Amino acid sequence: MRYLFRRAVELLATLLLASFLVFVVTEFSPGNVARKTLGAFALQEQVDLLYQRLHLNDPLLVRYGRWLGVLTGVIADPLQDPALKLDFKDPRGDRYFGNFGYSTLYKAPVNDVLWDRLGNTALLAGLAFAVIVPLSLVLGILAGMRAGSRLDRIVSTASIVMTSVPEFASGVILAAIFVVGLGWLPGTSPLDTESGWSIASQLVLPVTVLALYDAGYVARMVRSSMAEVMAKPYIRTAVLKGLNFRTVILRHALRNAMIAPFTVILLQVNWLIGGVVVTEMVFAYPGFGRMLLDASLFGDISLIEAATLIALLVAVTTQLLSDLGYRLLNPQVR
Repeated sequence: MRYLFRRAVELLATLLLASFLVFVVTEFSPGNVARKTLGAFALQEQVDLLYQRLHLNDPLLVRYGRWLGVLTGVIADPLQDPALKLDFKDPRGDRYFGNFGYSTLYKAPVNDVLWDRLGNTALLAGLAFAVIVPLSLVLGILAGMRAGSRLDRIVSTASIVMTSVPEFASGVILAAIFVVGLGWLPGTSPLDTESGWSIASQLVLPVTVLALYDAGYVARMVRSSMAEVMAKPYIRTAVLKGLNFRTVILRHALRNAMIAPFTVILLQVNWLIGGVVVTEMVFAYPGFGRMLLDASLFGDISLIEAATLIALLVAVTTQLLSDLGYRLLNPQVR
């Protein structure tokens, strides 16, 4: 419990520092904050009024404290002030925990956009993760058990090839085969049934692209760790004592071989949440990464700040789970 409390405090401090850096970057990016909030077509009178109401002449730390107060629900959102006539309305009110502001790109509260897109990416990431982990573990363990064998060479070569092919290339190749050539699957994944394709069929190609790209990388990590463990003296001793080979693998080799890949596997969660923008763009998938790219191109600072903080929260959470799992697997750390 002491360890968990200490790690939680460290992660909270990390999030606080990261939120400050995100705020600084968006505040000092080119352009007036009031202008970026209202959009390029707002009247100059509106921009000047918002500049005054947001007190953008205040010191940086004061502005950050005010932004943090709105985010935590301590301070009312100034953008919803009726006097500004911005028509920024949030059904949750102007003061609640997790108030990320108003998206100028989607003309809606950030929470109405963010969580819907994050849910779509979570669905895609969950399915891909469910394919990547078992596939890479099986291939990596089988290859590492017999390092240097024909199976090892086949798995290693296939893993390198899968990892070397970028997502946009594999997406186009798969679409050419299964969409254009065979007509078995839809070419886009908008997650609606108006086109006549089921949701499940729309997820096949994006999940396949992610699994092909990432499973090869994870399989190589697992194979390397397994091969290293199989060369240890205690494994040779167990074999020479006459233990069944399956017992040697399951009771002596596998747990030790999973120590290093465990962290690598959990790190894939971060990539699947925030790093699959290429796949989402190729298949027109309404996900988190595509939303962040659109917000960046449009200059929607509220949505950029919110998406970055959510990605940071996912990263620090997976880091905590990785540390806990590492302690459970490795008694030397305990």
